[in-house]
Amino acid sequence: MATIVIMPKQGLMMEEGTITKWLKKEGEAVTAGEPLFEMETDKLTITMDAEASGTLLKILHPEGDVVPITQPIAVLGEPGEDISGLLGGGAAPAQAAAPAEAAPAPASEVPAPAVERAPGERVLSTPRARLRAEENRLDIAAVPGSGPDGLVIERDVNAYAANKPAITPLAANIAKAEGVDISGVTGTGLNGKITTTDLPGAAPAPAPEAPAAAAAPAQQGRGTHTEKMSGMRKAISRNMLASMETYAQSNVRITVDMTAAIALRRQYKDLGIKVSYNDIIVRACAKALTDMPIVNASAEGDRILYHDYVNVGTAVSVPNGLIVPVIKDADLIGLSGIAARSAELIEKAREGKLTDADYHGGTFTVSSLGMFDLDDFVAIINPPESAILAVGKIAKTPVVVTNAEGEDEIAIKSMCALCLSYDHRIIDGAEAAKFLQKVKNYLQNPVLLI
Repeated sequence: MATIVIMPKQGLMMEEGTITKWLKKEGEAVTAGEPLFEMETDKLTITMDAEASGTLLKILHPEGDVVPITQPIAVLGEPGEDISGLLGGGAAPAQAAAPAEAAPAPASEVPAPAVERAPGERVLSTPRARLRAEENRLDIAAVPGSGPDGLVIERDVNAYAANKPAITPLAANIAKAEGVDISGVTGTGLNGKITTTDLPGAAPAPAPEAPAAAAAPAQQGRGTHTEKMSGMRKAISRNMLASMETYAQSNVRITVDMTAAIALRRQYKDLGIKVSYNDIIVRACAKALTDMPIVNASAEGDRILYHDYVNVGTAVSVPNGLIVPVIKDADLIGLSGIAARSAELIEKAREGKLTDADYHGGTFTVSSLGMFDLDDFVAIINPPESAILAVGKIAKTPVVVTNAEGEDEIAIKSMCALCLSYDHRIIDGAEAAKFLQKVKNYLQNPVLLI
């Protein structure tokens, strides 16, 4: 009997996947558990194994196709098997094979009338409704609830999102503050999204520049080409734009003498334990985050959400994008535990086996670009976190020190620049500076990290 292969759902937030490579051709035999195709989500590229044995009778979506989750992408069966019936109505079996989701209300069922709530009234909502509101960047308090006693359910959020004009967070905040009705506003942003320049009274968009002079003869024949964004690149674009428009981002810098940290790393190496400089910095940050919970917190509307755990993401550059796997409980597992977990995540990344759980739950991020010979840089906060630490290269630098006799002298030290980008909505400059001082103290006195 033929088996329909569907686009699997990898992670709670996944809505579609891109087929990057078929590892089998039509007509080839397939064994259950054997790699069948490669797919790309907005977070990672992974190899999917066949769930059944048979012959690959039909590939429904070629390489490069973007396919919604649970939709049919191929058919397995016996050689010569008639699958015309499946191809004509393949969506139904595929839906049956998909993971169970909340069943939609029958067409004949009339939803309960939405219950409006008074300003400041507590909002009752289901977990799925809150998740959907977060995905759509909606204020759950603005969604009328149709459930018992005004309970907001997933259906309410979906209906509200469908009828609400798409608008950037910054434009939404300005419109709310100035009492602007956006129902009649036409958006000029991506996919018709309303931006700040579309709001009544906004400054007009700058006039287009005069056309450039004709290209020199030597340049004729050259042109441009386009390349479709990968799912990962689109996700990075969305997150970074949301971060810049929503967060009140500021930054502070400090330089750290890494001489003692280098000696600590050497000691671990002598014991046969592989510890990287990044591991040491993650450990120092975890300690400082425990000391200063506000840097480990996040803004949630007009509330500050404090986390009782410290999960540190480490930004890793990969072909065509950036991934941020998360080291969970970095405040509890110690330096050797951080090193082991980091090595595990790197190995999984190399093998394409990182899961959705490896990316979610971060409360702080460390981004290191020192290997590219950068002295320092400014990183963009990774939502919904409130801070990110940018780490430059470790370089031998002449610095002024005070000797045992109390006199100044020039010494060569291994210095490293740290830049903390932080959300000024909940973290003040003094707190950001104190946090960096704590990180510096831990790195210059690494016995405190053991």
